[in-house]
Amino acid sequence: MAQLLSPPSSSVLDVALVDDFYFSLLFDEPSTDILPVSDAKYAEELQFQEALVSSAEATRNQTTIVTPSFFLISSPSPPSIIINVQKPVEEIGQSSEIFCEICTERKPTDEIFPNASCTHSYCSDCIGRHVASKIGESSAVAVVACPGLDCRGAHELEIESCRSILAKEIVEKWDEALCEALLMECEKFYCPFNDCSAVLGWLSIADYCSAWDGIKCSSGKVTVINLRDMSLIGTLPSDLGTLSQLTTLSLQGNHFKGSFPSMANLSLLQSIYLDGNSFTSIPSGCFQGLTNLQTLSISTNINLAPWSFPAELVGSSRLVTLYAKSCNMFGTIPDIFGSFSNLQDVRLSYNNLTGVLPLSFAGSGIRNLWLNNQQMGLSGTIEVLANMTSLYQLWLHKNMFTGPIPDLSNSDTLFDLQLGDNLLMGIVPDSLSSIPSLKNITLANNTLQGPMPLFPKSVTNVELDGTNSFCKSTPGPCDTQVMALLEVAGDLGYPTVLAKSWKNNNACSDWSFVVCDSDGNVIIVNFQRLGFLGKISSGFANLTSLKKLYLDDNGLTGSIPSSLTLLPQLQVLDVSNNNLTGDIPSFPPRVKFTTTGNLLLGKTPSSESGGSSGSGSGSSNSTDGSSNGTRNGNRVSAGMIAGIVIAVIIFVLFVLFVSYKCFVKKFGRVENHEIGKASSMDSELQSQNSGDHNDFPLFEGGNVAISMQVLRQATNNFSEDNILGRGSFGVVYKGELDNGTKIAAKRMESNAMGTKRLNEFQAEIAVLTKVRHKNLVSLLGYCINGHERLLVYEYMAQGTLNQHLFDWQKNGISPLTWKQRVTIALDVARGVEYLHSLAQQSFIHRDLKPSNILLDDLMRAKVADFGLVKHVPHGRNSFETRLAGTFGYLAPEYAETGRVTTKVDVYAFGVVLMEIITGRKAVDDTVPDERSHLVTWFSSVLNNKENILMAIDEALDPDEETMVESIYKVVELARHCTARNPYLRPDMGHVVNILGSLVEQWKPSCQEDDEKMVSRHERNMSLPQALERWQTDKGTFTMFDDISFRGVHQTTHTT
Repeated sequence: MAQLLSPPSSSVLDVALVDDFYFSLLFDEPSTDILPVSDAKYAEELQFQEALVSSAEATRNQTTIVTPSFFLISSPSPPSIIINVQKPVEEIGQSSEIFCEICTERKPTDEIFPNASCTHSYCSDCIGRHVASKIGESSAVAVVACPGLDCRGAHELEIESCRSILAKEIVEKWDEALCEALLMECEKFYCPFNDCSAVLGWLSIADYCSAWDGIKCSSGKVTVINLRDMSLIGTLPSDLGTLSQLTTLSLQGNHFKGSFPSMANLSLLQSIYLDGNSFTSIPSGCFQGLTNLQTLSISTNINLAPWSFPAELVGSSRLVTLYAKSCNMFGTIPDIFGSFSNLQDVRLSYNNLTGVLPLSFAGSGIRNLWLNNQQMGLSGTIEVLANMTSLYQLWLHKNMFTGPIPDLSNSDTLFDLQLGDNLLMGIVPDSLSSIPSLKNITLANNTLQGPMPLFPKSVTNVELDGTNSFCKSTPGPCDTQVMALLEVAGDLGYPTVLAKSWKNNNACSDWSFVVCDSDGNVIIVNFQRLGFLGKISSGFANLTSLKKLYLDDNGLTGSIPSSLTLLPQLQVLDVSNNNLTGDIPSFPPRVKFTTTGNLLLGKTPSSESGGSSGSGSGSSNSTDGSSNGTRNGNRVSAGMIAGIVIAVIIFVLFVLFVSYKCFVKKFGRVENHEIGKASSMDSELQSQNSGDHNDFPLFEGGNVAISMQVLRQATNNFSEDNILGRGSFGVVYKGELDNGTKIAAKRMESNAMGTKRLNEFQAEIAVLTKVRHKNLVSLLGYCINGHERLLVYEYMAQGTLNQHLFDWQKNGISPLTWKQRVTIALDVARGVEYLHSLAQQSFIHRDLKPSNILLDDLMRAKVADFGLVKHVPHGRNSFETRLAGTFGYLAPEYAETGRVTTKVDVYAFGVVLMEIITGRKAVDDTVPDERSHLVTWFSSVLNNKENILMAIDEALDPDEETMVESIYKVVELARHCTARNPYLRPDMGHVVNILGSLVEQWKPSCQEDDEKMVSRHERNMSLPQALERWQTDKGTFTMFDDISFRGVHQTTHTT
């Protein structure tokens, strides 16, 4: 027994087997749970174990502890492993997995230095299976003690070392094959015990500069710490950043956890390698003042709490390499890359970055750019790449990028281009095929159109398949009309609605907004009220059979191409209500040419165009206040000059008057100044509503004043049977007009019509006059009768989302399916996105919730109730002293500071998503307090996927794999939308992309063809045109004559 105890041990791992396999881990005392193998053996076994433990205690007191000022390492002695075998070997082999439960974790060491230990424990799986296979069948009991290994000596042990520590009376039962097998297994474990000092060779503090592995010094100061791939675990000391002479820190390939200490102001530090660890946080400002930093590598730290791109790196102008893959980075990429003249490698893949590519990428020397696989997806266009001429490897796949592929011909070193799995649109530029160094290219799974590109044989790997819509399945030219329309789409910025519907090589085959004749010629293009931006394309001139072109009520800019005057069959051109500038071309007399609502559109066409320019309103098109003068070189008459001068004076006086009124409104009123004080506007509205309009028409392009008599008749005198719902504002009634149009009339309670309610009344009218979208409920008209105020909307037959989520059983209706829920969420997101960024002005809803989401017969959703809408200029914030909205949906920063941005609506939308997922209300007083606040409770169940499935609405049955994955994605989206930090919330455009991709998977039957439109010019008149027609036909007068379109020149040219 003395021979067995000769190697000192500080702990004993004892394994005993009685009746079945039974294990016990011994640290300080022998186990009292181990039953005797036999009465004769019991005393011997117990004495043996007590001797080992006594030896361990004696050795523990002799342990040498080395504690450098910047790192703490312990140095205990190695353990012994005792394996007791009673049953036959074949039974051991059958249950050998039990051996894997054994580990040699050192409790005494952990208590002294909890922050430093080695991770590779000497698990008995490396021994147990060989014991089972190598011990002879006749062996009844065997005791094996692993040698006193250190981590670096494991590979050098000889067979005799194993034999020397075996009890003499037992070793005869073992053969050298067994010892060799055990030692081969031992070699697989570099650290069979927690002796990190032995691992590192840090045995004396006196000579750490010369004798410590991984440490280099200069003049007695540490300059290099290189502990890469040592399998170290623990946390780093907070004073690591005090090593003022440190130039290199290599800690990659370990298992460090906790917070990484700040490296701020280590001005000599050149390289930081933190890859492949388990850090949980990186403090703000950690990399501040690293003026000599050249390499920062922090990839594969998947346990990091969400953190943003370290903008303080702007001071590290010498940076060459930046690796931050898979490290839970959130937010946007800051626009600071103009500071890095030496930067070559940027690898930020597999994170949660959102937003657009920074403009400062342009002109940079970046060679390798990896931004692929962002969980929430980067978005926007990739135009900036055209000015990145040093690119070698470009990975942008699996994001949400939109727009066309730019011309990359200047990147003649580009070798690897990965753009797949995005939302890129348009025609693949020919220049892409001529990049000399290109070898790999992936464009699959986008919405690319036009000819399929043909790449030379030198490009060895090409992927183009998936969701792209090339006109042909092989390279070759497209139809002439197809190419003309794709040129048009390009000048509009490739709107998504066109990219999704314009497919194949036949423009007359179900292409939305296009009408063809029987010969397959495009004769009508109708882009009315689609929110398109960009310019009017000269590509229209290539549609030689085009007769009618409707571009009104968009956001088009630039001039009207003169080439459109050459279209031989053109009859109608409507460009009204855009933002066009420049000269007005001269069209032939046959063309009905309308330019209403383009205040900056230039000069009047000359009389040589075939007739005088007229308008339906009797006004000439003199929007610039001048004319071309007389033809034939005649001088401008004095009378004309006098007239111009008078007109200018009148205009200046008018501008001063309007400015004065705006000043009074802005500074003389406190509440809701951007919409107007209730009393003044209300009186103006009332004056417009005083007439009796019994037989008014309803136009899609505008809303009108409606008499109380008409509404009483439509609602059966506001019968109780017609009530759709009640609220703090009053009651909503269902009604039907004489022409069969169904309406919903919101009748505000007269006793509740204080200043606040009047403001909301005006806000609804003001906002819905400016914004129109298929996912925003339409305001058809209003009524003011004495003290009563009514708003008339389109009727939504299926009521509110609130009824379908929470009251479906009470109402006797079927619960919403998951497909319906996601489609509804997409509809709402599109409506809110339009309010935020696609309308001509930016609006914030501020009261988004299920009761303000209405559903039509096809279960498609529209956002309603715009009484609390806030107009905020693009890119601006607003601060409110009075909260507006509903508790449970209020964003934290709004509730705490009154700060209002579009991210307030994003937060409320995230809460709505949670309600859609769980079928639970945002605030529910009927459940325990810990579950009453949905956002708080929902966040607590996101730990694992099983919790998520248990939290979803019981009315849902997630039996399909695609449905389950879809739920996980929507859950993740809801989590991001409700992030406490508003900067971590996505924009609604990004939300639309996420949900749109989910809906596209199913192509739900309930999804109507929203984007498909034929020419309905007479029906889809713009608001001013509709009012003009109504006034002409009926001699009526509306509020909009004097308010909404004051100063807007309405002009129709019939030349």
